[in-house]
Amino acid sequence: MTVTQVPPAGTSPQNAAGDDASARTQAIGRWSWLPPVHWLANYQRAWLPSDVVAGVTLAAYAIPVSLAYAALAGLPPQVGIYGYLLGGLGYALLGSSRQLAVGPTSAISLMIAATVSAMADGDAQRYAQIASLTAFTVAGLCLLAWLFRASALVTLISDSILTGFKIGAGLTIAMTQLPKLFGVEGGGHNFFERVYLLLGQLGDMQLLVLAVGLIAIALLLLGERALPGRPIALGVVALAIVLATVLGLPSLGVPVTGKIPDGLPAFNGPSLRLRDVEGIVPLAVGCLLLAYIEGVSAARTFAAKHGYELDPRQEFLGLGAANLLTAFGQGYPVAGGLSQSAVNDKAGAKTPLALVVASVALALCLLFLTGFLENLPKAVLAAVVLIAILGLFDFRGLVRMWRVSRIDFYAAAIAIAGVLLLGILQGILLAALASILLLLARASRPHVAFLGRVPGTNSYSDLDRHPDNEPLNNLIAFRPEASLLYVNAGSVFETVMAKVRGDESKIRAVVCDLSASPHLDLAGARMLNALNDQLAARGISLQIVGARGRVRDLLRADGLAAKIGGLERTLSLNNVISGHS
Repeated sequence: MTVTQVPPAGTSPQNAAGDDASARTQAIGRWSWLPPVHWLANYQRAWLPSDVVAGVTLAAYAIPVSLAYAALAGLPPQVGIYGYLLGGLGYALLGSSRQLAVGPTSAISLMIAATVSAMADGDAQRYAQIASLTAFTVAGLCLLAWLFRASALVTLISDSILTGFKIGAGLTIAMTQLPKLFGVEGGGHNFFERVYLLLGQLGDMQLLVLAVGLIAIALLLLGERALPGRPIALGVVALAIVLATVLGLPSLGVPVTGKIPDGLPAFNGPSLRLRDVEGIVPLAVGCLLLAYIEGVSAARTFAAKHGYELDPRQEFLGLGAANLLTAFGQGYPVAGGLSQSAVNDKAGAKTPLALVVASVALALCLLFLTGFLENLPKAVLAAVVLIAILGLFDFRGLVRMWRVSRIDFYAAAIAIAGVLLLGILQGILLAALASILLLLARASRPHVAFLGRVPGTNSYSDLDRHPDNEPLNNLIAFRPEASLLYVNAGSVFETVMAKVRGDESKIRAVVCDLSASPHLDLAGARMLNALNDQLAARGISLQIVGARGRVRDLLRADGLAAKIGGLERTLSLNNVISGHS
């Protein structure tokens, strides 16, 4: 029997449809803080095949990479798969990017290995618990960062320092994988100690293990060149497993992953508390810095490519949800990465539904396919990591910094040295500190332009940059090319007074052009007051032009305007100079 629903009396079908649309709009409004509400509301059927293909492709990419990164982190191999499975689901729920793929990354994996091992003191179970607690802590910090709108603070790490950090991290990661490639024990606490120990162990290298690793590297490089964007690593891993099984490589001494437990991750809360583990918060802060910077950088790239807006603040919630779910599955911190996101994008991902499909595919792998991974040579996983980190080595960027901006080059060099000498966690914290210090250093010594007349005009510009400008007679005109604040007021004062002392007998007036100084604090105002007092003691007058509204307000409130005869917004530099001619 078919039941036809009749609209209430007095309601036309058009009105009923309008009411339904209004109800849907109200429902979306109630849940508008959830990103899936927006992309699902506009989802097109034509996108579904692309998202499914992208999800399966991402899962194929994730299997070998997650196994390799879990080994790099010092955790069981299945933990890496948990990170992709659960992290992707969490990010799909609250993240604002449509192409960003979330999972374990090389730098965070190395940071966990370098830091947690000392905290666990050789206890494998406690090691895994601390790694999971770190992911919980990252999730909590993400929520705090979202509440306090901390996205602007994270951007204090400059691109130059991030370039140096990535190079240092890449070199450090490479040194953790080369012993596996050569079939030796390795060891060491920092890059240089690892190099020293590896060189001493080369006499014990296993040629068969090295051959397996080198062949894997060659196949990965050739595959990426011939078939870019395809899951080449999965094919190499599958081939390595088949050959290792057929040729009996484990019996010949080639190390393999061994048995990987099947089944989905068990959901449990943290078994440790923050106060149980000393140093967990700094570790989580370092992981958050890495995860957010790398994730937002990658997400912005794809948002610009596909023409939609990314919400940097919302990314804290997406990253937090990804780490919270991963932590409940006993995983370690995850992040969005450029390499896995590029795979997702090239495979055709239109929305975060691709991450959901990838998670389903990985769940099926954990349920039915883990037995096939037992004979996977560890040298092949090392090869996967070594190829994956090639994108970290931006040596061209370093050369460009050397040519264009030495201070940026030195900042990158500090980051490289910090990572190589101190480790990943200390290196990223040092990089953050260096960013702030360099920012203050640049702000503390702004350029002060001493002006001359452009020949044949009533315009004025920097004499140092344009020596053909006409010098001003009996007058100095200067323009601070920065806001006058407590960090730079003293430097500007000394620069101007040094110029005055150089030709004090001929100078009758000093003109300060504040057109390039949008902001002024109390220290800046007091510096101008002190400059006026010093000049007045020498019989020299001070005049100020080009000051903006709020700057004029502060100078009037501080009493300087009265001392120098007022601040006229219509008074130009040329008027003052012409009046002294």
